Amino acid sequence: MTSPTEPVLSVRDLSIVFDTRHGPLRAVDGITFDLAKGEILGMVGESGAGKSLTGTAITGLLERPGRIDRGEIHFEGQRIDTLSAEEMRRLRGRKIGAIFQDPLTSLNPLMTVGQQLIQTIRTHLRLSPSAARRRAIEFLAEVGIPAPDTRVDQYPHEFSGGMRQRVVIALALCAEPSLVIADEPTTALDVSIQAQILDLLKKICREHGAAVILVTHDMGVIAETADRVAVMYAGNVVEIGPVAKVVGDPHHPYAQGLMQSIPRVGSEVRRLTQIEGAMPRLTDMPGGCAFHPRCPRATAECRATRPVTLPVEGGEVACHLYQGEPA
Repeated sequence: MTSPTEPVLSVRDLSIVFDTRHGPLRAVDGITFDLAKGEILGMVGESGAGKSLTGTAITGLLERPGRIDRGEIHFEGQRIDTLSAEEMRRLRGRKIGAIFQDPLTSLNPLMTVGQQLIQTIRTHLRLSPSAARRRAIEFLAEVGIPAPDTRVDQYPHEFSGGMRQRVVIALALCAEPSLVIADEPTTALDVSIQAQILDLLKKICREHGAAVILVTHDMGVIAETADRVAVMYAGNVVEIGPVAKVVGDPHHPYAQGLMQSIPRVGSEVRRLTQIEGAMPRLTDMPGGCAFHPRCPRATAECRATRPVTLPVEGGEVACHLYQGEPA
């Protein structure tokens, strides 16, 4: 068990590579962060930044040809990146829950939602079938499913998209895990349902004390939901800090570009700012700072040397513009 001051999750220098016939391709390159009990950490960045891959590595679901090349993952004081597949299987669901983007891929269409909840509960908790059913109904009620004692016997196709995502949240939390990985949990939903699901996720996790990694490409979702945010680019965390600080006054040029590209209510700007170029391919990763080909403030040092991560105003940033400045 963790002490009150020990993080629930500690990731140190995590690197993930994919072995190909042309050699290893590095998709995540030396990321480090901690996550406290009850904290929501948002991971944001464009597609290909390494957000989902990081979550996959933490849950032990990384498949070949992908592999952890170096680094360590500690969960509740135990190193888990070296555990066997069976040990990780026992840990998932009971201690680590997952919420995925499309609930239809997370739910078995041939089983009722109650059967799936009961199976998960009985796999991880020593409860009788009747007690597990009562717990399943309680969790359906907690996530806002109307008439849970009736709907527990219905199949996924009998639920709307928003209700299916609520069921997935119930599945992720029914064994009361310490950590939840939520990977784009609202992307397939309309805006009004998205807000409901995010509010529900915050409420349930606060009440159960679970730490959350929220993976998204949407800075608006981060601003409304997370306590801290890690901005990822090309497999690196380029800025991390309290969400109000990173959203309100970002330091890294990439984080600044993400914020400037968001439309603002009442603004008379006719054309949004865009970040020129695209995320580099793994086969053509630039030297130095990976963002320098797209950065309007890049210098010769940016092209030659990868910046180290240093503290800056309550957070951390990896950018040559701030090297040597006081924190």
